[in-house]
Amino acid sequence: RMLSATGRCHTFDAQADGYVRGEGCGVLVLKRLRDAIECGDHVVAVVRGTAVNQDGRSNGLTAPSEAAQVSVIRAALRAAALAPESVGYVEAHGTGTVLGDPIEVSALARALGASHPHRPRAYIGSVKTNIGHLEAAAGVAGLMKAALALKHGEIPAHLNLMQPNPMIAWDTLRFDVPRELHQWPCGYERRIAGVSSFGFVGTNAHVVLEAPPQAPAQSENHVPDSDAH
Repeated sequence: RMLSATGRCHTFDAQADGYVRGEGCGVLVLKRLRDAIECGDHVVAVVRGTAVNQDGRSNGLTAPSEAAQVSVIRAALRAAALAPESVGYVEAHGTGTVLGDPIEVSALARALGASHPHRPRAYIGSVKTNIGHLEAAAGVAGLMKAALALKHGEIPAHLNLMQPNPMIAWDTLRFDVPRELHQWPCGYERRIAGVSSFGFVGTNAHVVLEAPPQAPAQSENHVPDSDAH
């Protein structure tokens, strides 16, 4: 069964029974960072690295390839020139199936070193628990959520988590699922987030984002252009 009988995406929950269809669209404005800074643009987040791959011959729609997910996350981190332990939050694909969620969390754990006892704790969540699965727009919705979390240094609550999925080894992982609004986790010099999006046809994508640089402080003697004449 693909669609949830309860009408909720119970991502990472023992009651995970499928996804809820949603409708929406998203628009991102991409610009070179140096150009955006020179123009005084409002920068929400910085794209540090991206990667895309293909599952190949997986076990079907509800049983994706863990190896392919690990590979795409590691490739995005290499493109970003960042260590796995620098990622403090992952916006997971998180469709909400009893088998798909454990596969995704296991892949994240392998790619990000979540079983290492000295790794800072990281948060994982999915916007699908808020708005359902937007299908073609699902990836951009997750990207927007992660970008805003980086901008504000706060991670929104992950909904519909009553009993964590027992097929996920939570006790051995340095992962937490935020059930309420949280500040960015401690132990990180930079705010870095990953965003995963996996397609039904087997295409996997991962993006590594960083919080925007602080805008240069204006001089106290600066006169706004509107008052200069």
